[in-house]
Amino acid sequence: MQVWRKRKFYLRLITGLLVLGALGAGFSYWYVGHVARPWLYSSVETVPHHAVGLVLGTAQRLEGGHANPYFTYRIKAAAALFHAGKVRCLVVSGDNRTHHYNEPAAMRAALQAAGVPDTCIVEDFAGLRTLDSVVRCQLIFGQNQFVVISQPFHNQRAVFIARQRGLQAVGFNAPDVSLQLGLKVQVREVAARLKAFLDVFVLHTQPKHLGDPIRLPLS
Repeated sequence: MQVWRKRKFYLRLITGLLVLGALGAGFSYWYVGHVARPWLYSSVETVPHHAVGLVLGTAQRLEGGHANPYFTYRIKAAAALFHAGKVRCLVVSGDNRTHHYNEPAAMRAALQAAGVPDTCIVEDFAGLRTLDSVVRCQLIFGQNQFVVISQPFHNQRAVFIARQRGLQAVGFNAPDVSLQLGLKVQVREVAARLKAFLDVFVLHTQPKHLGDPIRLPLS
């Protein structure tokens, strides 16, 4: 009887923790989107002019070798903003974990192919996470106002982080990917927003790497 009571107690405890976690994840997902949504734009014409556009990194190709639509759409969106005169410089921020995996270098090459001058592109090799990319844009590149360029769900999280740090960031939405192709990414976003919520309000997380300030070519 005593063993059964203990098992029942632990079962209730685990169930309660799971319910609490689910509620927390659901609230953080809604809250991040709620805070950021007024600052997102989907047309080039309506985006306010900024000196800098921050392009968030992702792999250029999928595991099977096919082009990654998230990457392709972000590059097209960034190039469109630049050619429309909405930004003067693009910071391409992403992971550079190995010699053979270099998101910023891939983004630079793709932007050059899209007609963006090399002198207007700056690589940030320490954008290991969205939080790192956003915070480093302020602390390393000296920008308190900038346009984040990614898909809508990603922009919501990035702009949420920026706004909670007092930055005047907005987001420009690259075309989204179909649910069929992006289901795994959308599922991961639930956990990513919970982590972002905790990073901002509980953990006060800082970028993994900082360093000396870098002057952007804005003159």
